[in-house]
Amino acid sequence: MSERTRVLVLFGGRSSEHEVSCLSARNVLGAIDRERYLVTTVGIARDGRWTLVEGVPDTAEGVLPEVADDGPTVALVRTRKGPVLVRYDEGGAQAEELGPVDVCFPVLHGPYGEDGTVQGLLASHGVPYVGADVASSAVGVDKRQMKNVFKARGLPQVPHLAVRRTVWDTDRGPVLDDIETTLRYPIFTKPARQGSSIGIRKCRSRDDLIAGIEEAFAYDRVAIVEEGLEGVREIECGVIGNSTIEVTRPGETVHVGDAFYDFDAKYLKPVELRCPADVPDDIQRRCMDYAREAYLAIGCRGMARVDFFYVEASGQVLINEINTIPGLTPSSMFPPVWAAEGVAFGELIDRLLSLALSASRAEAHYAP
Repeated sequence: MSERTRVLVLFGGRSSEHEVSCLSARNVLGAIDRERYLVTTVGIARDGRWTLVEGVPDTAEGVLPEVADDGPTVALVRTRKGPVLVRYDEGGAQAEELGPVDVCFPVLHGPYGEDGTVQGLLASHGVPYVGADVASSAVGVDKRQMKNVFKARGLPQVPHLAVRRTVWDTDRGPVLDDIETTLRYPIFTKPARQGSSIGIRKCRSRDDLIAGIEEAFAYDRVAIVEEGLEGVREIECGVIGNSTIEVTRPGETVHVGDAFYDFDAKYLKPVELRCPADVPDDIQRRCMDYAREAYLAIGCRGMARVDFFYVEASGQVLINEINTIPGLTPSSMFPPVWAAEGVAFGELIDRLLSLALSASRAEAHYAP
């Protein structure tokens, strides 16, 4: 057997999506081909410390996992031989080299993982990595910047506004007047740089709106306010590729009994994933075309999931957002939409790792 590719799987992280990252990593580690890849698993604790772990810890049903912060501290170091992972003793002295890293799969969601910070670290150490580059990651995770790029590209979106904390704290009255003049209730509030429905609130009055904006500011300095839609279906396409881009048919997550698709509904309750979604052919094609355009608009590579609102009564398709490290949990849409295209999860992981190595070789041409 030829020498296995050495893969560093990173998960956990400092964001409020820490547990979701652990769920995604558990799925990835269970599907990656161990005959082709030599896997080293590093969990990022909530304080940002990298720690060597055996894998994602098991938890009781209904309890989300997190990184066990009792392992040895490790770090990525660039040596004359290339990037290596090293372990440190309790006093902070380097204890041993754990070996080279050929490619990294950052299974991280939200700030300090999906926003370009880890991608910049990996790039500066010369480590190929799965997913979008630094700039695309930063734009993709920031809903305000992402929406600006989509607007410039002519992609249809829900009416929305961005609210900065500094302006809100100075004089919120005119901000509220502007929102209520521009948008109709119900209004959704959400942090600009957060995912997994964390910090989102559905608002039906000014009091709700104030509370929703305040909640969003608990997670970010910018809040996004969006006009709610009646009779909307949420459908999603998967995208992979660097120079050649492949897009799946859209899938649909069906959830019952919740006001909207919140964190608990996503990860703690049963969901039904319909892949492909039961939508007309022209809606299917429009979603796939918009997904490709969104991917190109932010300069994405590797992978993404693009989410849409489909208003069945009017036939409208509106782009909601792009996720450059989509959820890979058992209830996430990205693996099933690819499975519906005949790409099993293990094969999908293999293709993503190959795309990462290919992108690194292409970008090496421009390195000083």
